[in-house]
Amino acid sequence: MTEKASAVQSVDRAVSVLESLARHGEAGVTEIADELGVHKSTAFRLLGALENRGLVTQSKERGKYCLGAGMLRLAGAAAVRLDISQEGTPLCRELADEVGETVNIAILDDDAAVNVAQARGAASVTTYNWLGRRTPLHATSSGKVLLAHAPTAVRERLFAAGLERYTERTVTSPADLDSQLAEAAEQGFAIAAEELEIGLNAVAAPVRTHDGTVIGAISASGPAYRLGEALLPKLAKRTMAVAEELSRRMGYGG
Repeated sequence: MTEKASAVQSVDRAVSVLESLARHGEAGVTEIADELGVHKSTAFRLLGALENRGLVTQSKERGKYCLGAGMLRLAGAAAVRLDISQEGTPLCRELADEVGETVNIAILDDDAAVNVAQARGAASVTTYNWLGRRTPLHATSSGKVLLAHAPTAVRERLFAAGLERYTERTVTSPADLDSQLAEAAEQGFAIAAEELEIGLNAVAAPVRTHDGTVIGAISASGPAYRLGEALLPKLAKRTMAVAEELSRRMGYGG
């Protein structure tokens, strides 16, 4: 078996372990090995790897394994992505129709922003699909909003890795970015003016869940010749209003 095939087989078996524990609630190494048709040592290695990532946990007294808290984290993240996309898509369309530009909803995914919903207005000049695309936190309006409200560790990792320059206007100084993030948190929106791509401007506002936690950002973007920097604050007000409505639908301030 090739190294690649072996890796795929290991992933498949690990998923089978999780599915088995989901069905049975708990199981021992021997039971897992029998169900997968593998040697006990193989089952033990799989369970050990999953335990290291918090996806399974072991009862020391009974020697049984069950799903761990890591599965709740993954399930919660998936639920948030589905909820914000489903609730936000109609609002994206409304805002896109109103301003004529491209509207996206993004969520934090490790050290990047990922777009989970998108709508294009009549004046949109590009057919580029941003849906599912990972974009840098420091060079996009959505990314700045998410970073402004993210745990300190996220910002520290970003600064440690270095702020990549995408255009001559990309903010690459941690001190300058910190200043922008503080302003974004205070005023309720962030702006990116030709920082990811020359000729592309955008503004974004935060989306909150029931407890006030920022779980996403809604942005409106368009060509700099039409969305000049002087117009961005006005667009920000409309974007903030839509973000507030989406937050309300996600349970905030209800």
